[in-house]
Amino acid sequence: MGKQALDGVKVLDLTWVIAGPLVTKGLADYGAKVVRVETITRPCFTRSSAPFKNGNGPDNSAYFAYYNPNKYSIALNLKSSAGLNVARKLADWADIVVTNYVPGVMKRLGLDYDTVRVTNPDVIMLNTSGFGETGPMAPMPTSGNVLVALSGFNSFSGWPGRDCVQPFGPVNDFVTPYFCLAAIMAALRYRGKMGEGQFIDISQLEAGIQFLEPGMLDYTANSRLPENVGNTSPYAAPHGVYPCLDNRWCAIAVFSSAEWRSFCAAMGDPSLADNPKFDILENRKKNEEELNDLVGQWTKKRTPESVMSLLQTAGVQAGIVESAKDVCEDPQLKARNHFWLMQHPAIGDCLHLGEAAILSETPAQPRMPAPCLGEHTELVASEILSLSEDELIKLLTSEGS
Repeated sequence: MGKQALDGVKVLDLTWVIAGPLVTKGLADYGAKVVRVETITRPCFTRSSAPFKNGNGPDNSAYFAYYNPNKYSIALNLKSSAGLNVARKLADWADIVVTNYVPGVMKRLGLDYDTVRVTNPDVIMLNTSGFGETGPMAPMPTSGNVLVALSGFNSFSGWPGRDCVQPFGPVNDFVTPYFCLAAIMAALRYRGKMGEGQFIDISQLEAGIQFLEPGMLDYTANSRLPENVGNTSPYAAPHGVYPCLDNRWCAIAVFSSAEWRSFCAAMGDPSLADNPKFDILENRKKNEEELNDLVGQWTKKRTPESVMSLLQTAGVQAGIVESAKDVCEDPQLKARNHFWLMQHPAIGDCLHLGEAAILSETPAQPRMPAPCLGEHTELVASEILSLSEDELIKLLTSEGS
């Protein structure tokens, strides 16, 4: 296995659920040694989340495994003096400490930045919480789905005249980690030049808002609230997802006049391009419902693969609406090794999420599957922290460890 970009970087992972673990996953995948602290008394929410394989249990969740490859897991009871002492030793060992709890939690444990940097002065610590460290809502616990609503995603989603739609999943949880990773890389560079660490405060609410700028700008510039438009676009028609054979779908987007003519030719009806109902974008938008029906009548007689291939060959944007099966078997993703199939000790063959960024000289690599809960407790305690035999016994016999 070749050298990786973050070889030698040591990370203490005090996170749970999605946003925090995805940050440390990114560091681990590029070579950092990441030690994730867990507890038997309150396992990560994703360890109790479906889907499970080989029965329900904290080590059998494919959800947890998918987002946690390349990490070590140590089980600590942070309510015991032995467990908390080991966590503090890990904070002194680490170059980077990542947490994602409500402000104040780490301070109560004596694992906050001001405390840790007394004994580890160049440490980089990041906490990503719902609202950040400051402001009136900072102390409030929250969840990804609530943050999606507060970020405005719900009000921008849905169809005209109908109720708001919840976007799939806790969007903020999945976009925040990339802001975190960029900030950590900047802090590492600063530490390399100046020899100083720093604290990074990232609000998941604010990270989500970054992806709604067009609507926000329309309001600030024109005092106009955006309308829910479903699958349509003011700049394209046809624009949407269209039914195909076997209850499958294909997405199609036609923007320019040249694309419209190519689309009509690909449909086998070049004269449609000159129909006064559809000849220019303005007319296609006025008659969009009729146009979508025409397109749907054509696509539903074909497979999505044939629609995509035919239109792409004609220079029209089109893509299959892929199922989970389609994504897992996608030849493009396979060619780029986007999913890592590894042998998990409890699950067996299990997909782990890879990385989208490929570094030519130091790529992300699958070194080991996601850990079972506390799988590396003894290894971390003895080999990384060099605890004595008495300290190790005390740790392993602590209640809840």
